Amino acid sequence: MKHSMIAAALMSLASGAMAADLTVVSFGGTSKDVQTRAFYQPFAKASGNKVVAGEYNGEMGKIKAMVDTHSVNWDVVQVEGPELLRGCEEGLFEPLDAARLGKAEDFVPGTFSDCGAGLLVWSMAMAYDGKRLSSAPTGWADFWDLQKFPGKRSLRKGAKYTLEIALMADGVAKADVYKVLATPEGVDRAFRKLDQIKSSIQWWDSGAQPMQFLASGDVVMSTAYNGRVFAAQNEGAPMKVVWNGSLYAIDAWAIPKGSPNKQAAEDFIAFSLRPEQQKIHTAELGYGSINRNTEKLLDPALAQRLNTSPANLAQAVPVDFAFWVDHGEELELRFNAWAAKAN
Repeated sequence: MKHSMIAAALMSLASGAMAADLTVVSFGGTSKDVQTRAFYQPFAKASGNKVVAGEYNGEMGKIKAMVDTHSVNWDVVQVEGPELLRGCEEGLFEPLDAARLGKAEDFVPGTFSDCGAGLLVWSMAMAYDGKRLSSAPTGWADFWDLQKFPGKRSLRKGAKYTLEIALMADGVAKADVYKVLATPEGVDRAFRKLDQIKSSIQWWDSGAQPMQFLASGDVVMSTAYNGRVFAAQNEGAPMKVVWNGSLYAIDAWAIPKGSPNKQAAEDFIAFSLRPEQQKIHTAELGYGSINRNTEKLLDPALAQRLNTSPANLAQAVPVDFAFWVDHGEELELRFNAWAAKAN
């Protein structure tokens, strides 16, 4: 009798596992390929749950429509900071049981929130071609120095990141950037600073463009996502990064509200945060790991190139997404009007 009860329990577990085919949705491209090797395939092997990998462009409308119509067929989704904050406030994501995900002290601060668990740390940093510049820029003031570093420079076409950078170039301390930007005077100051180099800016829209602009010699320096610079370096390009004044943020996993597989989804998230899985992800993509124990598994030379290397992170500013949720709309409107005006 006892054996048949155990067998029945195992059968129901197995059928539960079969039912819990997980749909995990991320931003696609190279990162999806790496996530497949680092997270999806090993988790499927370890748990018996099949992982169906999807991709999207970060549009929250899709998630909202699923939640509102009670037709949720995504179990885990990669989201950026503002979308996580907004989605959590609007009830689009399940609250997570942090106790199931790991000990907070093992992770970079900001990894866990009510509805999210970070999966990587990315940075917006200054990049330049080491072969084209005779001396190395050391911070954003050099980015604005058209005499010492003549030529075009490239910035992301948007208020976010660009305004923070302009204030740092104007001498605002890293710790005070958002305090200053929260005032009308601070916003005016950032735009006045941008006016100084407006005619020398070549804007970028997609993450691939900064490396293309630098490689072709169109620009002498650019803001860039650190993973893009890492990939270019791995291909032999002489690209270098200035970490001083870089901006960093955490992309997170979230579970859409009403996922039929919440427990298996949390199991997947916990699995992806393990240092062994994070090591594969970090070593291939170059985005820092949220798990502090990953670094000791990495080649020391590689670890030094990462944004989460203690020396690099100490020079960086965390992006304040609560600020951008509150002020983003008005600042982006002002930025677009400013950018459209003739120099």
